[in-house]
Amino acid sequence: MKKSQQNVVFVSRAPRNSIRRGLLLGSWLIAGVLSTSSAMAWDDEQREEGPVIKTVEGPVRGISRNGVYEFLGIPYAAAPVGDLRWMPPQPVKPWDGALDATHYAHTCAQVTEFGAFAGPSSTSEDCLYLNIFTTGVRGTKGALKPVLVWIHGGGNIDGESNDYNGSKLATAGPNGTPTVVVTINYRLGIFGFFSNSFINAEGHLWGNYGILDQQAALRWVQANIAAFGGDPNKVTLGGQSAGARDTTANLISPFSKGLFQRAILESYPEISWVTAAQMLPRGDSFAAAAGCSDAGCLRSLSAARILQLQGTPNANGPYAQQVFPDGTIVPLQPGDAWRTGQFHHMPIMAGLVHDEENFGLSIAEYFSGPPQVALTAAQYMANTPANVLAEYPLSNYGNDPQLAQDRVGTDPIACTTRRVAQLLAPQVPTYMYEFNYQNAPYYFPQMPNVSSPTGHFQPLAAHTIDIQFLFSGYHGGNLGVNLDQTTGEPRELQGKEITLSEQLIAAWTNFAATGDPNGSGNSPWPTFTPDSPVFFSENIPLSTLTGAQFSVNHHCAFWDPILPQ
Repeated sequence: MKKSQQNVVFVSRAPRNSIRRGLLLGSWLIAGVLSTSSAMAWDDEQREEGPVIKTVEGPVRGISRNGVYEFLGIPYAAAPVGDLRWMPPQPVKPWDGALDATHYAHTCAQVTEFGAFAGPSSTSEDCLYLNIFTTGVRGTKGALKPVLVWIHGGGNIDGESNDYNGSKLATAGPNGTPTVVVTINYRLGIFGFFSNSFINAEGHLWGNYGILDQQAALRWVQANIAAFGGDPNKVTLGGQSAGARDTTANLISPFSKGLFQRAILESYPEISWVTAAQMLPRGDSFAAAAGCSDAGCLRSLSAARILQLQGTPNANGPYAQQVFPDGTIVPLQPGDAWRTGQFHHMPIMAGLVHDEENFGLSIAEYFSGPPQVALTAAQYMANTPANVLAEYPLSNYGNDPQLAQDRVGTDPIACTTRRVAQLLAPQVPTYMYEFNYQNAPYYFPQMPNVSSPTGHFQPLAAHTIDIQFLFSGYHGGNLGVNLDQTTGEPRELQGKEITLSEQLIAAWTNFAATGDPNGSGNSPWPTFTPDSPVFFSENIPLSTLTGAQFSVNHHCAFWDPILPQ
């Protein structure tokens, strides 16, 4: 029987109950999760049995590691399998014995891995689990802490919460605010984002199932997070890449109202998405390719068959879908929401990295071999429109097509980010940033580039490279190893990079606590306003960029007339 939140209590060192252990260990070993998570590389001898916490659904037992309580693999919704595939998430059935929350649970079904970013592939649909990192639970000293719910990236087709160690954010470092960190899995690819005539006609909410999963996780947080030391009235929803896109969707969705109070869009805020009219033909074509002419047939397909049609390790197929305005869960395009004010008004932190495009170039070269070959001058010239070539001639970039393409791919993103900031600033407290540090370790292997004086690919401040400054040890999936950009030798953050990490963790956790990354005041991270459009430069050392400087750096005078307004 479900208990109310008021009956939640803290009990120390309760007897061990492994009601899930046999079931989960087998599936973990099959999925390879135990070997892929950066967290699982930690020394098990540092682990101690943690407390038992009563949630609305039942008690959970976690672990204590290095001063942080971890509760891993807690189900927040029923497994979306069988008749629940392509249905809104359903409640979890309550349990009695203490749930073993000492290991991560399943990774959501996926096949495409973006090189070293994600993986391994998974065929598990039983994946709606979350993880909690906290320095205190109800019944221990201290007031309730702010909460950060984090949505992993991966294009909404891959990725896993396992790779995001929230311990450092939970402790907040020397200058931040201790925070309860929640990381979640949500349905991906065709399982999570699927518009199809047969399914849509069933009369339930349809299309953006992954967004509905995230909202189910947010409702779980509202019901339970106080027991873990978190304040349900100070919830920040944030994410990187697809996680930023999904946070945007939740800012727009009426079903998210009241579930969070601040938002973080890390790489990066957007204006336009694919449309419902574009998504439906993909879903119907998928059904035809699968030989299905009704919803029952679609739900009878194996997960492996769906993934076989969805894509390969290095690319999406023609049927893959994405977050889109379905008219109900996500009622409109983000640009329309920003312009008209039809979004949940709250403090928003948003930004990008200086070299977003280098992530895509990394993937392209990663899969180009063996032997791997960098983008060539001939390819750059052939694939770039004449007006863009005139603005970005190879001669301006040392005749290195990788560096030129990096700017061609990144600058329109940056100018769109600036445009979103201009729309948001008159309506809500807005904090904008650009991650400019260009020498952090990168988890792709060092790859050749004959056009570069270094002789190898230059990641610089590539998309995803900033994650490690917030989630310690982040290195992509199981094939990622953080490497020094110059030597190609393994290393983690060091020296002044650790200081930068502490500064960013302070900003993220202060924002979760107050809606202001400074904690209070307007320095060193100024509010972005129409009269003072300033970007915070995340670099060594920290600095700021005026809107004019940012625009010149990213050729916005060229891009603004071209980009969607």
